[in-house]
Parts: sequence; C-alpha cells; structure tokens
Amino acid sequence: MTIRAVFFDVGEVLVDETTEYGTWADWLGVPRHTFSAVFGAVIARGLDYREAFQVFQPGFDLETARRTRAEAGQPETFDETDLYNDVRPCLGKLREQGLVVGVAGNQTARAEGILRALQLPIDVLGTSDSWNASKPSPAFFQRLIVEAGVRAEHILYVGDRLDNDIRPAVELGIKTAVIRRGPWGHILRDEVATAILGTDVEASCLFQLDSLLSLASLVAEHNEAARGAV
Repeated sequence: MTIRAVFFDVGEVLVDETTEYGTWADWLGVPRHTFSAVFGAVIARGLDYREAFQVFQPGFDLETARRTRAEAGQPETFDETDLYNDVRPCLGKLREQGLVVGVAGNQTARAEGILRALQLPIDVLGTSDSWNASKPSPAFFQRLIVEAGVRAEHILYVGDRLDNDIRPAVELGIKTAVIRRGPWGHILRDEVATAILGTDVEASCLFQLDSLLSLASLVAEHNEAARGAV
C-alpha cells in the first residue's frame, strides 16, 4: 500500500523539549540534572512520565500545574529555536511528493497556537485539546484518519513513543515510523520495547529513524516499490 499522508507527533519529533523540561525543574525547585535523571529513570521502567513529577511533589497534577504556571506568568512555551533542524526540510520534501502532511499530538490549545504561528509547511494541524481526544485512545487516531482524508493503511504516523504513538496507531492499521531521540529513544533498544508492543520494534514500524532527514526518501522508495508490486 502506498503512503498518501504523513502525520507527526510534536514533542521530541518536531520540538526538542529540553528547555520545557528544564523550566518544570525550575518550577518544582529542583536542580535540572536531578529532574532529568529521575525523568529518565521513570521512563526506563516503562512508567507514565508524569510519575517523575510525583517524586518531587506528591499529588502533583500536570494540568493544574500548567494553569498555575500560566497564571503566574510562566506558561509553557517554545519557538523556532526549539524545532529540530531536520523538521522544515523533511516536511517540505514530503509536500513536494504531493502527500498530505499533518501534525497531531497531545498538546494544549496554547501549544497549538504556537505551532500555527510557526507556519510549518503542513496541511493539517490537530491537538488533543482541539480534537477532544488524547493519545493513546483510538478516538484520537480515528480523528486523524478523518483529517487525513485517506484510509488508515495509506497513512504513516511518526512518533517517538511506543506506548502513546506506535502501538495505538498500529492497532488501527496505520503505518508507523519511530524516531530515536528524546527521553524515550533508548527504550527502542531493550526488552521494554517488546513488553510495550507485544512484539519487537521492527515488526511494528515501517521505518526506524535517527533523523527526519531520511524520511522523505524512504517514503518515496516505499511508494515506488508499492506501485511496482501492483
């Protein structure tokens, strides 16, 4: 099956979240390197990343804390400098192939506004806030299929997390690509990956990436081979 639409997660796929994690450490009043170490340990154990906050502040609620930060004049934020440098070239090359290019992730309305202001070369932008559905729920990916305008098997979803991105997409018949970067990148190389997916990464992902720079050519090669097999 050819790929006709490519959708991307946001955090650690398009946006380097190092700065934002650092600001959370500052908000909690802990050294950034300490927060980073705990965050990594929580992820390595296959736990919900929000449990890292609980270590420093029992009863911590992320949504409440986001509102409190905003009210204190310290809202979540990112800008062009936080985009990985392979993002714009990749998106542009995919659009040149005539594909539908979209961004869809678990993001707040504020983050969606920032993404729109960045004017990325995309056709669709959706977030959990605007879609009223969050990954890994099937409702999120069902909405993505509608927005893509093609059947699930013609969509490629690019994510960094096996639990939130890859597994739920595969379950709905969407092709997937996983990128090895950010806090979740190391999980791809150990037994945690199989525990999360029920199989190995290679069996679940069409592509495994270390950078987005290779994605456009991989998609083009896949589509050429798929057309030749018809």
